[in-house]
Amino acid sequence: MSKIMPPAHPFDTSYLRDGDGDDEDKLKEECGIFGVIGVVDAANFVALGLHALQHRGQEAGGIVSHDAEQGFQSARRFGYVRDNFTSQKIMETLPGPLAIGHVRYSTAGSKGQTAIRDVQPFFGEFAMGGAAIAHNGNITNANALRRELIERGSIFQSSSDSECIIHLMARSLQRTIPERMEDALRRVEGAFSVVAMTRTKLIGVRDPLGVRPLVLGRVADGWALSSETCALDIIGAEFIREIKPGEMVVITEKGVESHFPFRPQKPRFCIFEHVYFSRPDSILGGRSVYETREAIGRELAKEAPVDADLVCPVPDSGTPAAIGFSLESGIPYAMGIIRNQYMGRTFIEPTEQIRNMGVRLKLNVNRALIKGKRVILVDDSVVRGTTSRKIKEMILDAGAAEVHFRIASPPTAWPCFYGVDTPQREKLLAATMSEEEMREHLQVDSLRFISLDGLYRAVGEAKGRNAKQPQYCDACFSGEYPVKPSDQIESGFEMKAAE
Repeated sequence: MSKIMPPAHPFDTSYLRDGDGDDEDKLKEECGIFGVIGVVDAANFVALGLHALQHRGQEAGGIVSHDAEQGFQSARRFGYVRDNFTSQKIMETLPGPLAIGHVRYSTAGSKGQTAIRDVQPFFGEFAMGGAAIAHNGNITNANALRRELIERGSIFQSSSDSECIIHLMARSLQRTIPERMEDALRRVEGAFSVVAMTRTKLIGVRDPLGVRPLVLGRVADGWALSSETCALDIIGAEFIREIKPGEMVVITEKGVESHFPFRPQKPRFCIFEHVYFSRPDSILGGRSVYETREAIGRELAKEAPVDADLVCPVPDSGTPAAIGFSLESGIPYAMGIIRNQYMGRTFIEPTEQIRNMGVRLKLNVNRALIKGKRVILVDDSVVRGTTSRKIKEMILDAGAAEVHFRIASPPTAWPCFYGVDTPQREKLLAATMSEEEMREHLQVDSLRFISLDGLYRAVGEAKGRNAKQPQYCDACFSGEYPVKPSDQIESGFEMKAAE
């Protein structure tokens, strides 16, 4: 039986908010997953991997391990990996050569009010033994599945869509856990990259479209599965390859078995992984994320040139694109905005006065550099626009002569239903305003986004976007959803009319 550790105090992120919802002004990747088999104290490797994936989820994390003598053990906590899974006392409760882990923001479930029962990995005891599962993505038919399962007697312990997979596995008539997982995932719609474990196996699966990432690595005499290659680097693992869309790998002490249990489909990897979600030191599709983001900046400079004195990134995600813009345009690059790297727990219980400082807690303008200059600010996206307005005000307060925004993604006009925390469509600035209306709303001298074709060229598609058969999932920009968001349509969401 899995032993669940009691929760630590919930991690308070209120000091990151300012009354206008700056915490909602960036798209958030919901989850990072990591698993290791065939090494001593695998949970320690998983903790390091999750630390490298912290950017994919900072609300909570969990680890499940298996040891031949003590069986399955688990620990789940709110907050950062460094604050929870660096304790020797906790890590000693997670022995064994096999472990998986998960870091999360909330998607399906109680947003902003996550209970410890919603923290993954989830564990289930089956007739043939126990299994734990960690899921990155979002199940778009989870409501329908949940209703069906409850009507048939399933008792849910969490509000997470991912728990549906465990219940579907429990009801499968297949003989082995990998076969039950295949059976369950065939019922699931949406996006899923899954890392799972039994007593002797580490399992990795990607959905047929390959929307979310998953990679395979070799560590000492064992193996690792990870959302990104940067987490392999931290444990000294060799990157072997990406798990292919629609592929399931089953890893034991004998090695890696691979098969494809789903109907083949044309892959639609999330293009926003290249723009923002993945760390710049990761590799996606054989390409350096950093180099791709620099190429996005170069493309943006070609599409939207402007006469100015400085190119400044909005740190940290805008940095590679700003460098590319500078190199292509010949306009000097400068760190006009400095991020406070040490705000962590400075204001655990902020006063209202501190709370209202908002962006200024996180960013500060380099006044000596900015004064009197025409400044190009390069950012990765504009979601609600609240942060962009405040950054513009800070730049003008520092004496800038002009402020020009250049955005390294097309306008985000549609919500994502595949594992990204996106505001409702009416709260997305680009859903209700044209580019010129957004410029007026932000009160800047100019505002330009990279075109969708330009973004495709930057990620390696020389001819741009194939409108009839897009190469990536770009629904947040185009409104064209590769998998019908059944639950959202049932709730009244109106999809884009066919052109």
